Amino acid sequence: MEKLKKRVEEIEAVIHAYMPVAEGHAKTVIEAMNYTMDAGGKRLRPMLMQETYRMLGGNENIVEPFMAAIEMIHTYSLIHDDLPALDNDDYRRGRKTAHKVYGEAMAILAGDGLLNYAYETAAKAFDMTEDLSTVVRAYTVLTQKPGIYGMIGGQTADVELTGKPLTEEVLEYIYDNKTGALIEASMMIGAILAGAAGDTVTKIQQLAGIVGRAFQIQDDILDIEGTEEELGKPLHSDEENGKTTYVTLYGLEQAKAEVVQLSQEAVALLDNIPGENPFLRELILSLIQRRK
Repeated sequence: MEKLKKRVEEIEAVIHAYMPVAEGHAKTVIEAMNYTMDAGGKRLRPMLMQETYRMLGGNENIVEPFMAAIEMIHTYSLIHDDLPALDNDDYRRGRKTAHKVYGEAMAILAGDGLLNYAYETAAKAFDMTEDLSTVVRAYTVLTQKPGIYGMIGGQTADVELTGKPLTEEVLEYIYDNKTGALIEASMMIGAILAGAAGDTVTKIQQLAGIVGRAFQIQDDILDIEGTEEELGKPLHSDEENGKTTYVTLYGLEQAKAEVVQLSQEAVALLDNIPGENPFLRELILSLIQRRK
């Protein structure tokens, strides 16, 4: 849709404004960082952050360094996920992965560079307002959600349990952290920077958790039903890597029904949160129809 395309273009401009210039002795690692960031993508996380911020009354540019930072963190995780030691993927977003272009060592450093530069970028928000306590709260979320009690925790369970039978409880833990944590961070940061009350931030976190789980189950479905042209990466990678997914536990039809149910729950919760943003509502609903 045209509105989505416009939003993505706006976000691309924000992200590229904060990316480092490839020069000096660190030129190669910066080139590798920029290479993967330039591959595009849905920019879902910064978009969710921005739209949550707007829904709750935010209208300043203080959200922008955080938008760039969350996409840097997401992209670093993709670089590392694609490495031979983890998912061993050669293509991402229709392009060769960083380790195929720059080698494994430089890809590892590029991921490390994006993670560190994300926090350097988000810290620029401290110079953009006198309300430092709000930025501190947002920054704290940004430091916690990608870590051992969030994304890294989920990735750890995913790696250790590959090829082993999983219970629904463990699979939900992996989904809620490996995928859901960054989506929660995105929407929570948007709410915090907009000045939302604590109970509203809690509801936003619950909403984001539901969206994250629906998003990951849809990923499982697309790994079976999608095309390489749509996804920009090889199909059936979960099966080849011996990973248990919602589809392998319950089958395609139940997985599809669960995505619909979760998306409806998310919209119902959204409708009970103060503020209004029709585009955010459309975006959440679009997750059940996405093909990439």
